[in-house]
Amino acid sequence: MRVLAIDTALAACAVAVLDTGQGGLLAAETLPMLRGHAEALMPLIAHVMSAANTPFAELDRIAVTVGPGSFTGLRVGVAAARGIALAASKPAVGLSTLSAYAAPHLAGDHVTPLVAAIDARNDQVYIQVFGAGGHTGMAPRLASLGDAVQAAMAGPARIVGSGAQMIAAAWPSGAPAPPLIDQRPAPGIDWVARLGAAASVGGALPKPLYLRAPDARPQHAARLPRR
Repeated sequence: MRVLAIDTALAACAVAVLDTGQGGLLAAETLPMLRGHAEALMPLIAHVMSAANTPFAELDRIAVTVGPGSFTGLRVGVAAARGIALAASKPAVGLSTLSAYAAPHLAGDHVTPLVAAIDARNDQVYIQVFGAGGHTGMAPRLASLGDAVQAAMAGPARIVGSGAQMIAAAWPSGAPAPPLIDQRPAPGIDWVARLGAAASVGGALPKPLYLRAPDARPQHAARLPRR
């Protein structure tokens, strides 16, 4: 199976092509960035597909991170994945960024609880808790920093993700410090590809997983009168 993996949900624009029959990545590239995903993504896809020597017609599916993450970044990645899937007549699957953070660590140790956390700003995090066997102990949600600390202390759990340091900084003094094993600003695109290969393909196309309303609000006071 050949999978094109796309991640623009957080602080990177990343693309990979995985061939499970050949046992690994054919090509992959990650560009760290907070903004500019829309301009960078399509040239990056073209570059990685060329490096993988893979025509779009030879793909079996497209995998994309759907969030939680940056509102703009999510829309860029999801729109690209859906467009490629439509043009190439291939299925597309959506993957949680929290699951992508957790995947390599659950693969190495599926017994110890794990908390995946993403910085959601304003002393909040997007969080998901994984228990023994990688089963979800807490579904993805937006949580206050205090609630995230309580969830992490219930384990004790490993903490991964861009919000890991926030949770560690809010840890109660005197309590055993939590193990921080992955604080990267974005999940590894290789694991996005592997999750994409393992995912079940449904009938619905990927759509963004926002978990909260957008911060932007219409400026009603400046609205022009309708004619």
